[in-house]
Amino acid sequence: MRKLQGIIISDKMQKTRVVSITHLHKHPRYQKYYKVTTRLKAHDEKNEYKTGDKVVIQETRPLSKDKRWVIVGKV
Repeated sequence: MRKLQGIIISDKMQKTRVVSITHLHKHPRYQKYYKVTTRLKAHDEKNEYKTGDKVVIQETRPLSKDKRWVIVGKV
């Protein structure tokens, strides 16, 4: 299963955190790199992670309509 590293940007929901993942993409024509940010909802069973924490998330079975990731631990 895939593992990604990101920063928690919201902890307002119960047992759910919004994690921001930043990737670098190369433009096909101009050959320059640019940032692309993805926001993913991740499961946090004990509500232990807070906004600003750097975490590792792992892919899992669908837990709800939007949640397909679970927080594995801090970096």
